[in-house]
Amino acid sequence: MEYIFSDRISSLKPSAIREILKATSDPSVIPFAAGNPDAAAFPIDEVREISKRIFDEMPVLALQYGITEGYNPLRKTVSEHIKRTKNIGREFDDIIITSGATQIMDLMTKVFCNFGDTVICETPSFIGSLNCFRSYGCTLKGVPVEADGMNTEILEKQLKENRNVKFIYTIPNFQNPSGVTMSLEKRKQVYALAKKYGVLILEDNPYGDLRVTGADVPNIKSMDEDGIVVYAGSFSKILAPGIRAGYVIAPKEIIAKMTVGKQAADTHSTMFTQLLVNEWMNTTDFEAHIEKIRAIYRRKLGLMCDYIDANLSNFFEYVRPEGGLFVWCKLPDSVRMPEFVSKCVENKLAVVPGTAFMVEPGETTNCIRLNFSTPSDENIVKGMEILKKVSDV
Repeated sequence: MEYIFSDRISSLKPSAIREILKATSDPSVIPFAAGNPDAAAFPIDEVREISKRIFDEMPVLALQYGITEGYNPLRKTVSEHIKRTKNIGREFDDIIITSGATQIMDLMTKVFCNFGDTVICETPSFIGSLNCFRSYGCTLKGVPVEADGMNTEILEKQLKENRNVKFIYTIPNFQNPSGVTMSLEKRKQVYALAKKYGVLILEDNPYGDLRVTGADVPNIKSMDEDGIVVYAGSFSKILAPGIRAGYVIAPKEIIAKMTVGKQAADTHSTMFTQLLVNEWMNTTDFEAHIEKIRAIYRRKLGLMCDYIDANLSNFFEYVRPEGGLFVWCKLPDSVRMPEFVSKCVENKLAVVPGTAFMVEPGETTNCIRLNFSTPSDENIVKGMEILKKVSDV
């Protein structure tokens, strides 16, 4: 039988990252192409203990249906934590628990975008979100990321020139893939431009707690007195990605529509996962756990960047990230990226070409994204030595 797929899915291409990651099924390949947290950051003993307690004390609650908005005690726990630590949440806001942060991108697009509507994105940006927007037939317009965040002059140009812009998508903290942190000045400018042109901001913050140096910068949502910022949070990088737990803080009218959209997708997020996250946040030393994660990534980021500074500074141009999971490196224009990536794979190293993260058709870059969270310390050093070897060829 000949299968005729929908227009929405037929135009999508497989994620270049996922395709490259197939190479890492060989354990001898060093996975600089990945984005997984370090398994040493998982609170395995605490999760084991909490899981037992849940099934000892509230098994029916863990296994029964729940409400779409999420387990109310968890909604309260997250809301209070985010308000206390990040000054996020106003009287006009509400919260919904989601099945990971990727579902937030889907709900946002489902709720606001018709076919052909425009979404403005940083370029480069996270391929998972870009493909989500594309799957709804959105027109994507890119705004270049600079050392201190998106170019706000080009952002305003895009807002002026494009019709039906529904929202601006940004990852302001340790952006994926660039690792850049948007400055406070630019955050204020982005907010002011969104307000001026009457568009929403989707602020995606999966890496915000992974700061290893420097001072925290207020989130854009903390400035929101006009109900124009939708804040996406996740437990994937601070607890574990396999639990698939995220949350949205946004104006109540938006949350109400997202609730309807979620009912058509998965009814509600897994109850066991929600109970687990709530118990974990309320019965463990959350702040100590975050500091443990930061210490792991501070060391691993240092290993990678110190090697670049000492051995590859004439080949790579980059901005040292203040946190997150990635380092974004520009190669000389003379380097042919397909051949470079192939040589890396031949030498048992997987890296991601930067073009995979570009927003508009035909956009290219001579950058690569390097991940330091997944490989071991030893493999970070080995991988960097392979990069030096390939770069010297």
